[in-house]
Amino acid sequence: MNNKNDLPALPDGGYGWVMVLAIFWNNAHHWGILSSYGVFMQWFLAHPEYVSGTYLDYALIGGLAASQSCLIAPLATTIHHRYGLKFAMGLGVLLETAALLGAAWSTSIWQLYLSQGICYGWGLGLQYSSSTSVIPQWFSKRRSLAAGITTAGTGTGGLIYSLAANAMLDRFGPGWTYRILAIVQGVVSALCVLALRDSPFGAASRNQEHKSINFHIGKRYEVWLFLGWSFFSIMGFMVIWFSLATFSRSIGLSAQQGSIITAVMNVGQIIGRPAIGYYSDAVGRFNIAAAATFISGVLCLSLWVCAKSYAATLCFALFGGSLFGTFWTVMAPLSAEVVALEDVRSCLTLMWLVCVLPATFGEAIGLELRTRGNRPYLHTQLFTGFMYIGASLCVVLLRIWKARSAGKSQEAKASPVPDSTGQPDCEGRVGKVRLWKQV
Repeated sequence: MNNKNDLPALPDGGYGWVMVLAIFWNNAHHWGILSSYGVFMQWFLAHPEYVSGTYLDYALIGGLAASQSCLIAPLATTIHHRYGLKFAMGLGVLLETAALLGAAWSTSIWQLYLSQGICYGWGLGLQYSSSTSVIPQWFSKRRSLAAGITTAGTGTGGLIYSLAANAMLDRFGPGWTYRILAIVQGVVSALCVLALRDSPFGAASRNQEHKSINFHIGKRYEVWLFLGWSFFSIMGFMVIWFSLATFSRSIGLSAQQGSIITAVMNVGQIIGRPAIGYYSDAVGRFNIAAAATFISGVLCLSLWVCAKSYAATLCFALFGGSLFGTFWTVMAPLSAEVVALEDVRSCLTLMWLVCVLPATFGEAIGLELRTRGNRPYLHTQLFTGFMYIGASLCVVLLRIWKARSAGKSQEAKASPVPDSTGQPDCEGRVGKVRLWKQV
């Protein structure tokens, strides 16, 4: 049986940059389409005769697409582990294409729930859950930078599709808009999948005899903090992601201006996510995650609360867009700091399961917090800001744990400490279980 010492060394680039490019465009053609859903929401609300849905229906459909991608993560991880990366992602491409074609022929709201909501979310989850754990296999020193570039694909796709969807909906209606999206994403995503593969380290790790999902890591204190950061970050992100376009209508802006605001937010993601990845490698992944998440909360409580004009909302969309998606940029590299590399896939799977609730109901909660009067989104804005600040506190505590853990590790190397069997190991270091108990 293979052991961990048989695993090849981690690469740091090479073919990994081809992986970065492929995942970048893959993200652009599934997360990008989903990030333009706010434009679809505006159109649906302006044409209530389409499928006779309510505001809450459309919010839940968008939330379902995101939450189902989290819910299917254990299955996606298992398929990836047993059948390989290409099979898992290829299946996701087929489901996404079928979902968009199903939405094109939807005539009732329940059909849109099944197609745009559930089926699209399954396809997205199969692709994203499989590709997220691949980048840490190809990079070590530049891991966060590579992850930042790949997640910038979301902003690129969102920019393209938020403007294109608005133009296509006005000209062709939702039917042909969905069909065009299905064709484009199916072709581009299929080409991206052909370029993807596990690194030598990932392939060897996958072939070892260990469980594809190790739920026992969920008992650790540091993993709970990581999951708390994920939960609060997703809750805040979902509200902003789908609400910003509709918020613009509440202050008297047009549908076209709303689509431009969504596009500008995606421009912020294109600029901000690679920058966050770069500085995470240079300054520290915990430090950048804590700072960017906290600033996101401050922006919501200050700039968004005070935004009452087109120009102010554009500023919030640009500056906030560069930081709101910090979670998507640093989650995989940060998980590699919290658990061993071979447990990253399991840690991310637990994270997706925890994120099901905020992804499903985040936007619905934001809608329910609206009030009547001159500032209907005030409670929504406050709620979003405090979610981000709560997330930043989790990262601060996680950073403290990491510092203490590193200090204990240095002490263990300096003086031999018995392992869990009562004997020091061959290098005088404490075993992983004993070290955890000391922390």
